[in-house]
Amino acid sequence: MKIASLAEIKKELAYLNERELTDFIVELAKFTTDNKAFLFFKLFGRENPRLFIEMVQEELEMEFAKANTKHYHYAKKSAQAIRRKLNKNLKLTKDKTSQIELIIFFCKNLKLYGYLNFRHPVIDNLYKVQIGKAEKLISTLHEDLQYDFKSTLEDL
Repeated sequence: MKIASLAEIKKELAYLNERELTDFIVELAKFTTDNKAFLFFKLFGRENPRLFIEMVQEELEMEFAKANTKHYHYAKKSAQAIRRKLNKNLKLTKDKTSQIELIIFFCKNLKLYGYLNFRHPVIDNLYKVQIGKAEKLISTLHEDLQYDFKSTLEDL
């Protein structure tokens, strides 16, 4: 079965009335929590742009708090799981400053909760990759924002 291109889908959606579009969107939101989260942030994020960042930070903070860091193996697995949640949430926003803030939040918490104290190569590499992602995103921003974020990144 061949799936139609995005352009073809867009053309077909143009023929639908408002009620049919609403039904399609609600049905799409029922498939996965990712779709539901995306719709939620698109709808309610217009009024409060910080809502997305605050909610994701709260979710990540809870994950860090309940993670098992007694042994390096469990700490590594926990850090990888939290990073997967971070990456899933980063896909929901196209705003680069939001993405940078969340990556920096993740890295700060890796340090704060003692993940880097294990000196495990997987955890260290995970940390370095996230710092690299943040640096790459920062380089695409305006110079004033670059300065602000670079100073924060240097602290890490």
